[in-house]
Amino acid sequence: MTQFTKNVINIIKNIPSGKVMTYGQIAKAAGSPRAARQVVRILHSMSEKYNLPWHRVINSKGEIGFKDEEMFQTQKSLLISDGVQFKSDRAISLLVYLWDIDWEFGEQP
Repeated sequence: MTQFTKNVINIIKNIPSGKVMTYGQIAKAAGSPRAARQVVRILHSMSEKYNLPWHRVINSKGEIGFKDEEMFQTQKSLLISDGVQFKSDRAISLLVYLWDIDWEFGEQP
């Protein structure tokens, strides 16, 4: 497993309930600002194995990215159960719910 992958897993595990991060934000904090698509792949392949709160990761527009209706509804329900309120069917307010990670990987408390 690459260091980037380890970093991504650690960052996602630390997203608090009621907060979200974007794919790009995670990639940057993990040390590779242009690797948002890799974050998607890591989530897809490792969420179950590492028990990641995958539902707390959204796109840069503040929207759930799933096209599949079942997965969309699952993510939305999980976010609502975390206390996240939607401003439209697909979107939340990033001003309210974005977790502004205050550490670069390796500097966390």
